[in-house]
Amino acid sequence: MSVAASETLVAAAASSGALPSADGTVERAAIRRVLRILGSLLIGLTATTTLWWVFVEVSNTEPLVTKAPPAVWRYLFRGADAGANRSLIFGELGTTLRDAGLGYLSGTIAAVAVSSLFVLKRGVEATVMPIAMVLRSVPLVAMVPVLTLVFGRDILAVTVISGIITFFPSLVNLTFGLRNVPAQGVDLLRAYGAGPTRTWRTLRLPYAVPSLFASMRIAVPGAVIGALLAEWLATGKGLGYLMLRAQSTFDYTAIWASVAVLTFTTLVLYAIVGLIETPVLARFDPDRLRES
Repeated sequence: MSVAASETLVAAAASSGALPSADGTVERAAIRRVLRILGSLLIGLTATTTLWWVFVEVSNTEPLVTKAPPAVWRYLFRGADAGANRSLIFGELGTTLRDAGLGYLSGTIAAVAVSSLFVLKRGVEATVMPIAMVLRSVPLVAMVPVLTLVFGRDILAVTVISGIITFFPSLVNLTFGLRNVPAQGVDLLRAYGAGPTRTWRTLRLPYAVPSLFASMRIAVPGAVIGALLAEWLATGKGLGYLMLRAQSTFDYTAIWASVAVLTFTTLVLYAIVGLIETPVLARFDPDRLRES
C-alpha cells in the first residue's frame, strides 16, 4: 500500500469519527503505524522465503524431501497441473481458515467473558484460574482424543480445539488489561455511585482494548495451529489432513506448498489485525498510538 493509499485509509477513518482530528498528530501516528505494519509484513514474507531457500541449499538433505521456493512456485503457478494444484491447496485452505476463524472468535469471546467475570467477581478467579492452568499444562495432542469423543469429529470439535489454544493467552492478557486501569478513575466512578458493572462497562473495558488486540494478534497463529491439529487428528478435512495424506503418498511438494501458503496467510492475518487495531487505538488510546 502506498503512502497516498494509507493517508486515504486514515482520512476515511477520521471522517467517520474513528480517529480524533483535533490536531494532526494522531492521523500522522496512524499513517506511520500502517506503513510500519505493511513494511513489517513485506519484510516478514521476504525473510521467511529467504531463510527457507537458504535452509534448502545448505542442509544437503534429500531433494526428494526438501523443496525450495522455485519448486513450490512451479507446483502452484507454472507447472502443467498448477491449476489443479492451486484448486486443491486453496480449497483446503478455505476450510482451514473457516475452522481457525471459528475457534479464534469463540476463544476470544470466551476470554473476554471469563476475564470480565474475574474482575467483577474476585472469588471466581481463585476458583477457576488454577483449574484453567492445570488444563493448559496438559498437551493438547493428548486431549484431542477425549475432545473428539465428547464433541464428535465435525466442526464443533475443531472450534473447541482451536478455541482452547486461543483462549488461554487471551485470558491472561485481558485480565491484566481489565485490572490495569487508573485507580483515580475507579475512585471517581465509585464516588458518583457507579457499581462494578458500570465501572467495567465505562472504564475497564475501553481501557483494556489495547490488551484485547494484543491478545488477538498472539492468538492468530495459535488458532491456525489448533485448526490444523484438529483436522489432522479429528475431522479429516482441510490443509491439516491434506498434508497428512500427501505425506503418505510421498507428495512432498504438496506438503511444502501447504506449509508455505499457511505461513504466508498467517503473516497476512497477523498484519490485518494490526491494521484494524490502528483506528481503534486512535479512538481509545491515542497516546499509545503516538508512542507505538
